[in-house]
Amino acid sequence: MRSALAFLAAAILVAFAVAAPPASRAAEPPVDLALVLAVDVSRSITDDEFKLQRRGYANAFLDSRVLRAIAAGPNRAVAVSYVEWSSVDEQDLVVDWMVIRDGESAAVFADRLLAAPRSFFSRTSISAGIDFSVQQLARSGVAADRHTIDVSGDGTNNAGRAVTEARDAAVAAGITINGLAIINEHPDNPYVMSHVQPPEGLPEYYRQNVIGGVGSFLMVVQDFDSFAEAVTQKLVSEIAGLQPVRERFAARGRRQ
Repeated sequence: MRSALAFLAAAILVAFAVAAPPASRAAEPPVDLALVLAVDVSRSITDDEFKLQRRGYANAFLDSRVLRAIAAGPNRAVAVSYVEWSSVDEQDLVVDWMVIRDGESAAVFADRLLAAPRSFFSRTSISAGIDFSVQQLARSGVAADRHTIDVSGDGTNNAGRAVTEARDAAVAAGITINGLAIINEHPDNPYVMSHVQPPEGLPEYYRQNVIGGVGSFLMVVQDFDSFAEAVTQKLVSEIAGLQPVRERFAARGRRQ
């Protein structure tokens, strides 16, 4: 009972914070989407794979398909922040909130992203990454039609509170969590094999435990080399408020 009340209280506080941006920025023009890109940089991600992730996100925002999706929205703008996460106390706001309206603002975002060093190299707390991302939405200072956290990673939650608890609190606050599950068949350290390849498979793990909320979806990347194209397709779908054609999955029991 006490746990349920605590969960309800946390959800109410998060909902209020997300719905009411800081007064100093509340007068800014609204955007179609406030999006937190929450990216796994735990120790199962090698330096080469990390570089592919970074370049994938940077190049995606410069892609003409993404820019067209932004321009097609009612407000013709999205607000984006980029978060890297690893263990429980390891979350970093790599690129703070930026409003992207065109190729020029997208290029600034990409440059800032590529210039930043890698944040962490530790365990995998998806739950702490989600909690931190919720906090970023609360402090974004932008009025947005939709609030989304996009979690990308190659393994299961192995630190911090249960990822389902973090997901459920975010969903209760009206936030959608989408997923990008990266299949890692050859991790550098063989001891993490069960972490990157759980018995049910990483895609099913993400469907059951990570994604949720209105219109949530999962995309699966078969290897890091195909990461950039997958990110581009995902961003187009998220910005347009659509689900990708191939993967129309929501966390079981969490689709609204």
